[in-house]
Amino acid sequence: MDTLLAPWPWYIGGPMIGATMGLLLLLGKSLGLSSNFRTICTACGIGKNTQFFNFQWKNESWNLIFALGCIIGGFISNNYLGGNVLAGVSEQTAEHLNQLGITSNTHHVLPTELFSKEAVFSLKGILMLSIGGFLIGFGSRYAGGCTSGHAISGLSNLQLPSLIAVIGYFIGGLIMTFFILPFIIQL
Repeated sequence: MDTLLAPWPWYIGGPMIGATMGLLLLLGKSLGLSSNFRTICTACGIGKNTQFFNFQWKNESWNLIFALGCIIGGFISNNYLGGNVLAGVSEQTAEHLNQLGITSNTHHVLPTELFSKEAVFSLKGILMLSIGGFLIGFGSRYAGGCTSGHAISGLSNLQLPSLIAVIGYFIGGLIMTFFILPFIIQL
């Protein structure tokens, strides 16, 4: 159990992701979670009204099983494998978070100042989650996929649009981390 509970090194996780991508490439599939929304909408019958949703959704049902596996795996990890703690963050990150007023245990995945029930159901929490959710949904559709689709699947296929999207994700993440989030937290 100690091996299972400890963080896995890059030389174990990386080849596992690479082998999975190699298998998907051989099968002619591409990985991505945001495409499941299109599949679910099509399965519910929206394809009759909109061309974007008019496709053979059963050919993509394997990806729904992958998404379900992600949810089940996250549940098992969080509830049975000590998934509520990280390996740790650097001292500089902890210092930066303290300056922003986030003083909860830096080894927890979700800081209580942002993700406790009280914080989530406050006006600021509801605005952050709804605006953030909208931006993620809009961005995934605008970019033609999500971070997992572009960064893992698209880059392994050597797709230039995926490289551009991943660069955009990193730039957006840096802007959010260093400029927007500190402003939001101080509100």
